Amino acid sequence: MRTCLRSGSRYLQWIAVLLIAFALAAPGAQAAGKKTHHPKKAVASSQAKPAPSKSAHKTVARRKSAPTKAARRGRTAAQVAAVPAVLSVGQKMGLHASSDPLDLASSVALVVDQDTHEVLLSKNDEAVLPIASLTKLMTGLLVSEAHLPMDTPITITQDDVDTEKHSRSRLSVGATLTRGELLHLALMSSENRAAHALGRTYPGGLQAFVQHMNAKAQLLGMHDTHYVEPTGLSSSNRSSARDLARLVGVAYHDPLLRELTTSRGYEVEVGKRTLQYNNTNRLVKNPSWDIGLQKTGYISEAGRCLVMQAEIAGRKLIMVFLDSAGKFSRLADAERVRSWVQKLPHSGDRTAVSTFAANG
Repeated sequence: MRTCLRSGSRYLQWIAVLLIAFALAAPGAQAAGKKTHHPKKAVASSQAKPAPSKSAHKTVARRKSAPTKAARRGRTAAQVAAVPAVLSVGQKMGLHASSDPLDLASSVALVVDQDTHEVLLSKNDEAVLPIASLTKLMTGLLVSEAHLPMDTPITITQDDVDTEKHSRSRLSVGATLTRGELLHLALMSSENRAAHALGRTYPGGLQAFVQHMNAKAQLLGMHDTHYVEPTGLSSSNRSSARDLARLVGVAYHDPLLRELTTSRGYEVEVGKRTLQYNNTNRLVKNPSWDIGLQKTGYISEAGRCLVMQAEIAGRKLIMVFLDSAGKFSRLADAERVRSWVQKLPHSGDRTAVSTFAANG
């Protein structure tokens, strides 16, 4: 009997061993075994990625919560990426394919001796293009010549808000400044609402002001020029380098325009705030430049634009640069022209002048 019991017990033990072996051979057991098969590797992985600190958590939180520029303007990143790059009118016309000896970034350029009217540099100077905020030079000229009271208070209204380009302004609706302050900001810092308010409050209203702009252009012989509004935000404001050189020459004889366009900075009191404005042309702060009058401009259709009157190597020059491709390239073009003029003989290099004219 005892022998039978022992045999039965051994038989049960063998069955148990077989069941355990079968269980270990199952897929689930193998997978579980693999997870715990390399404990050192798991430890190394956890050591390679230490737990982020509290400051790191705060930084991540800030990044997640901080809205992007596109989001602040009500646009998603996908919407921004989907917006095609806007070509300037000059690019569409193929003007950037034109070459010149100075390798200028501006597709249109003109340099004229103010006293002798000699053309030193000419590149696509008859092309009619959008002129952006160069428009404000005519706006300022009309306001100055009208001899309107400069201490008259003018309030910014909803009509002065840009609904075409949706550009920003630090002058909120309801802000009140004098006509003189608005003129200063329009010419020095290219303030769009200031320029629009000047035209809106001109005797006869905005429509009459635009008519006066076009009449003045014709009177000056600016036959390639047409204005539709006083700021330059509209790409329908158009002119040529030759016309703009005429305008600069006339505007230079206005002491107020010379003073305001070359002002380095200006502060205005708006309510309880003091707003600091700076000149859009950093060359006015450069002591190596002697600038008598200047104005910058930019919208996508016009590219970067610049007009200046400056004395270089004892010569009073009028310079026009339109449709420049880069943010600072119009200033670099002005520097190239200055360096070239400084190397010319005082009597003028006729050969160089002819070469430039031929390549225009």
